Amino acid sequence: MSKLRRQLSANTSNNVETKNLLEIKGKTGNLYESISIIAKRASQINISLREELHNKLEEFASHTDSLEEIHENKEQIEISRAYERMPNPALLATQEFLEDKIYHRKPDNDLFS
Repeated sequence: MSKLRRQLSANTSNNVETKNLLEIKGKTGNLYESISIIAKRASQINISLREELHNKLEEFASHTDSLEEIHENKEQIEISRAYERMPNPALLATQEFLEDKIYHRKPDNDLFS
């Protein structure tokens, strides 16, 4: 099991709950900047999960599938269901952000001045 999947299954429930916007804003001083950071991290998580899922399902790919083989492949169905049960990447990114597990910095605005 990958490091990301272990982290997902151990730390996060799949329930959506309201978050304190002042707490999110307090991390950067700007709510929109905080949400942008969370969105970028959610995108990273989504890409890595998608790649991992495609790699696992690629093992089952066959160019000459018969109708019987498609219906009988229970392992493939279980893998797909496991990934469907995983929490939303936005929930994971928000949790990571609130627990200070995401490194972020402001770029220098005076770099080219």
